[in-house]
Amino acid sequence: MPGPAPVLKESVTRAGSVPDSVGVDWSVGYREHAPPRALAHALSCVWVSVTPAAGAPPTRVLPDACTDLIWRGRTGVSLAGPDTGPVLAESPPGSVLAGVRFRPGAGGAVLGLPLSAVLDQQLDPDDLRTALPGGRGASLVTQVHGGLAPEEAVHRLVRLMGEMVTGAPPDPLVAAAAQQLGRPGARVGLVARHLGISERQLHRRSVAAVGYGPVLLRRVLRFRRVVSRIDAGGALDDLAGLAAEAGYADQAHLTRESQDLAGLPPAALARLRRAPAAG
Repeated sequence: MPGPAPVLKESVTRAGSVPDSVGVDWSVGYREHAPPRALAHALSCVWVSVTPAAGAPPTRVLPDACTDLIWRGRTGVSLAGPDTGPVLAESPPGSVLAGVRFRPGAGGAVLGLPLSAVLDQQLDPDDLRTALPGGRGASLVTQVHGGLAPEEAVHRLVRLMGEMVTGAPPDPLVAAAAQQLGRPGARVGLVARHLGISERQLHRRSVAAVGYGPVLLRRVLRFRRVVSRIDAGGALDDLAGLAAEAGYADQAHLTRESQDLAGLPPAALARLRRAPAAG
């Protein structure tokens, strides 16, 4: 993996929408902003992350079926591909990052490459320059360089996303599949049938647009329901009930999936995510 994983993909604060002028709060912490309305079908959020000058502990980044373009001050833009397991991400003290996060299934078409090619990888600016076809990578690296002020970096990222999404919109079938697979009790075969395609076709299109097939996509989206419940701060004294609510066969099934996708059992993951942030 060429370079450290980003300190992102972890919901902390929703901070409103990002207008064309891109007014963003750059105080210490992590914040998500809704993307411009015209990009909402392709982007789940625009985010910023500022590490305290005293530093902060690594962040455990969990799979979310998303792909991010990330700008770092003094470094420039990089690409974080979809993850299949937990990644411990570190940022130096005082780091300033900003990014755009593609919705599940949106990144492949917009970026112009099958996301399976960047599965569990991060491409630094040099790699990104040549990885995306049609000059997309070179344009991103040249225009969203590390010497920009953070506000200008966000503005350029959002503007370039508008151009790229217009030129290569997401696959609507995969977007629909991701929405359906994110529901409790979803079954890959039933989703494929509802969409009017074979399971093999759904697998092929999911691998290109998401980075992996619909079976793993369903697992990741199901686990994100558990993560959302943890982040909401509710009581977790009934893990069997939580497992059933999220769509697991039983508590043991949830525990196995948590170990696989987060590297921790559910109770330990909850303690970690609810611990006070440093700084």
